[in-house]
Amino acid sequence: MSDLFASRAEEALAAVAPLATRMRPRTLDEVVGQAKLVGAGAAFRRMVEQGRPVSMILFGPPGTGKTTLARLVADYTAAAFETLSATSAGVKDIREVLARARHRLETDESRTVLFLDEIHRFAKNQQDALLPGVEDGTLILIGATTENPFYEVNSPLISRSSLIRLEPLEPADIETLIDRALSDTERGLGGRGLTISTQSRAELAGRTGGDARLALNALEVAAILAQANERPAIESGDVEEALQRRIIRYDRVGDAHYDVISAFIKSMRGSDPDAALFWLHLMIEAGEDPEFIARRMVVFASEDVGLADPQALVVAVAAAHALALVGLPEATYNLTQAAIYLATATKSNSVARAIGEAREAVTATDSPRVPLPLRSSGAKSYRYPHDDPAGVVAQRYWPEGSEPAILYRPGKRGAEIEIDERQAIADRILGKKRS
Repeated sequence: MSDLFASRAEEALAAVAPLATRMRPRTLDEVVGQAKLVGAGAAFRRMVEQGRPVSMILFGPPGTGKTTLARLVADYTAAAFETLSATSAGVKDIREVLARARHRLETDESRTVLFLDEIHRFAKNQQDALLPGVEDGTLILIGATTENPFYEVNSPLISRSSLIRLEPLEPADIETLIDRALSDTERGLGGRGLTISTQSRAELAGRTGGDARLALNALEVAAILAQANERPAIESGDVEEALQRRIIRYDRVGDAHYDVISAFIKSMRGSDPDAALFWLHLMIEAGEDPEFIARRMVVFASEDVGLADPQALVVAVAAAHALALVGLPEATYNLTQAAIYLATATKSNSVARAIGEAREAVTATDSPRVPLPLRSSGAKSYRYPHDDPAGVVAQRYWPEGSEPAILYRPGKRGAEIEIDERQAIADRILGKKRS
């Protein structure tokens, strides 16, 4: 009786599931795209068809088939399929899955496939909890991530898994899925008698960034809109409204990720706030990690503005703190304000140059010795600058046995003009020779 109720529950869920879920491929032959993995003679396909899979990490953009391939691995292996999401699961959940997997092996020798979505979000201790079960074969782990696993997944787990990259689907692949969904009467929209124009199909396929799930779910909304207007064909307006806005995607761990953040930084450095805002909001709309953006702005504040406008670092840090406090979308205001401030601020790279000069001086100085007055035991010989009317006293601060050098050279813009004037006086008192 319990099996009957479970079957009815599954049927009820399938009936209300989104189109992309209902149309999920049931065999390797139904998979569209990823020919390098599922094409005739492909190593991944042979492994799955033989029912002898290994633990693996599937990585690639959203909607490229990671969940589908994981389910097919379980189906072809006749294995139990367990799913966890790293955004909500903990070590306790992992241990429970491992216990069930051991029980299956001990009772009927059946295998267990654990599909762990967003594996990159698992903390180190959570990933470590998986290792014993992966090592001894208790379960077949299939992790899924949109991030680069080499940066986001623990090395021990990577070394015990095969890394499999999925590529975005081509527009032609998406068009195939659209036609399949419109003609399928069992799981798709075939019973509605709807068609789609060539132009509308191309627009939907071209504007969803190779994301099959996004394309099919947008198709379902477009179909509802067409039917609401009693039209037999899905038109461009339906597609436009279903998508709501142009979908912006780029690989957040690939070349575009670094190219766009580079464009953002260089636009601020070039004092072009308009271009800086374009690249900033491109990243935000594309789903870039906002903390990554904020960190780069904090670095920029010292690297490219520095002491020409000391307030720049305060503004950047405040924006990063605001992001942590309120999150997106509200923190968009804070990030935008900071980007405008940094782009319009007076620029100086004197801090970056001082870092290079200091590193060279440290490397060139053999076993630097702290002058006696500066040592913790040299209080009697130490001259207290605040006791002098000028606030600076002739005293050696540079390591003994080496010639004092000028490492920080103020720029000639912004607040550094005044700093340069003050420091010139201090350097004369200290006996430093300025070039």
